[in-house]
Amino acid sequence: MIPAGYMAKHVAARPDGLKANQVKDIYSVSNCISDDFADYINFWKHNGYWLFDSPEIIRSVAKEHSIDIINARLFFYEIYEYEYDEDEKSWNPFVPESSFETHVIQPVTKKLEGYDVVSFYVHTSPECSPLSCNSLASEIETNEHCLLPTFEKAKDLLEQGKFANSEPGSYRIFAVYSVQWP
Repeated sequence: MIPAGYMAKHVAARPDGLKANQVKDIYSVSNCISDDFADYINFWKHNGYWLFDSPEIIRSVAKEHSIDIINARLFFYEIYEYEYDEDEKSWNPFVPESSFETHVIQPVTKKLEGYDVVSFYVHTSPECSPLSCNSLASEIETNEHCLLPTFEKAKDLLEQGKFANSEPGSYRIFAVYSVQWP
């Protein structure tokens, strides 16, 4: 797993349509249910993984654009260096977008919350997390944050076709960590 960066998110409770009683809230990488702190891409401060290298950069963006992050939770992500091509049934290497500098500063402490599978049809920013966005957590056992318990489970489910036809594009596996704001 490679350090990919940080995101501040407004964590949402489990939506009524998600029939997975074990889920209490959504820690997904995508912003389909739990929104990112802002529509940040147009600020051009993200790294090559389309995340942020440090919490300080997020704070700077929020301050510069008068964005309230008081109630936003901070997450740190690591990413598997291969993406799964559903059509080819193969794992292919990928690299961060080279036109953006990527110098992720690792957190001093972090708490692993689980693993998310995220679609990347356009191969830029995280798109959908089918466990929450497509309600696959109604069929696939997840933890209380709608995440998978292990990397191996995420990889096996992809290879078994459990995410087939949920979203177009390749899938990437993220380790999701909660971290405290410095």
